[in-house]
Amino acid sequence: MTTRSITMPFPARLKTELKLDPVLLTIVTTLLLGGLVILASASITISDNATGNPFFYVERQLIAAAIGIAAGLSCLFIPMRVWQSLGPLMLLVGLALLCVVLLPGIGYEVNGSRRWVRFGIVNLQVSEPARLCLLVYLAGYVVRQQKALREKFVGFLRPMLVLSFGCALLLAEPDFGAAIVLLATALVMLFVAGARIRDFLLFFSTTVIAMLALALTSPYRMKRLTGFLDPWADPFDSGFQLTQSLIAIGRGEWFGVGLGDGVQKLFYLPEAHTDFVFAVFAEEFGLLGSVVLIALFLALLWRVFKLAMRAADSERFFEAYLAIGLGTWLGLQAFINVGVNMGLLPTKGLTLPLISYGRSSLIVTMIAFGLLLRIHHELVVDAKPVNRKRKRKR
Repeated sequence: MTTRSITMPFPARLKTELKLDPVLLTIVTTLLLGGLVILASASITISDNATGNPFFYVERQLIAAAIGIAAGLSCLFIPMRVWQSLGPLMLLVGLALLCVVLLPGIGYEVNGSRRWVRFGIVNLQVSEPARLCLLVYLAGYVVRQQKALREKFVGFLRPMLVLSFGCALLLAEPDFGAAIVLLATALVMLFVAGARIRDFLLFFSTTVIAMLALALTSPYRMKRLTGFLDPWADPFDSGFQLTQSLIAIGRGEWFGVGLGDGVQKLFYLPEAHTDFVFAVFAEEFGLLGSVVLIALFLALLWRVFKLAMRAADSERFFEAYLAIGLGTWLGLQAFINVGVNMGLLPTKGLTLPLISYGRSSLIVTMIAFGLLLRIHHELVVDAKPVNRKRKRKR
């Protein structure tokens, strides 16, 4: 099935027009604008109580959205071959960010985690840009080393050692959720790229055992793991967040209590504007609204993976693997956030993309969509297989 592209003029010095994917653009715009509305509802009381300004968090999110849109638009004018060539540099930048945040005096701590670096008035959560950098590197690696990846264990091991080091830095913050998302996304990319099943299963099983051992040997993580299984056993301590989230979702029933009329966000539900914004949404829009929101995320993933398949059909493998990585990352993060809110998964500090308050997350997410729109543009303007053309030149 083909869809029309939205045509926008490039700068005059470029002799082509920008072709945007209207379906992807519509879904992202809907989620972004809807996210600002539900964020306003979820944060108004918290903002007023903390700062005296009921729209404090919304205003900051709007600024982040503007920065993210500008950054995403900038990515539209950078050819994908440039991103591919920058892979090794992106790797160094990503690892450097994860190292810098652990240095005393540079990274600063919030709620027991050292995840942020201050740039003037802006607080950057380094795991967000670092994850994007690592995914760009990995997409380039699997293109360069595809033969080794499919035939030798060392071809699979090299990128996983690098990414495992990145995950170790994330765990040192600690940011267990971000480490899981990064590792799972990398494994999906390598699996799709043709990694041998035995290599994949060996590393996957080893990773699962290591993660379980890490959780079992940490009382804090063990408490989170066991707390979600029966939150009502300790509803005022380890199970407090989840019980309040479940109450909010239950109050929504079929059609919700109405926008702005939710009760749980009024100092009952912790992190109502960040980690548990879905519970606020479910209370105010009910089961019907929740199904629509989840359907939008599924449509987003369908569009991104379809873009990846189109890129693979044109033998633009870097673009295909990068699209798969970005789609898996966003989809997995959304799944975990919703799963946590519904009590299906242990509590993790992961935002709901485009919905939750989180400036670093929003900016990097918009950059990711800028890259996806650039991939679409290049496929429409020149669908010739770039890899085949290179082979002929040789």
